[in-house]
Amino acid sequence: MSNKGRTTPRIVCCAIPIARAAGKILLITSRKRPDNWVSGVRGKITRFVTTIPSASSTYHFYELDVADLDQDWLESKERRREWVDYAEALKRLAWKAELAQGLSLSSVAPKR
Repeated sequence: MSNKGRTTPRIVCCAIPIARAAGKILLITSRKRPDNWVSGVRGKITRFVTTIPSASSTYHFYELDVADLDQDWLESKERRREWVDYAEALKRLAWKAELAQGLSLSSVAPKR
């Protein structure tokens, strides 16, 4: 989505889908950027993580405890879905600094 002509940044809600028992994060490829990764799935929002403003968008991050995954979903022919550990998720989200920063502030990030 383009921000051309907008006077205010767009609002982006980012879910961080988590399988807590396995310590994994679910990533789903973007249709616009099939080699990049975005998160998304059904579940219960369990925690607000942070808000990250940028010039074009304001990102709001929430942890999502995954409740269910359909084997076949609306965009399954257009996207890939994969469970990965924290380090791999961070690596795949590095293309967008705000996404990597949001993940690094989540409860699945290693404790410092």
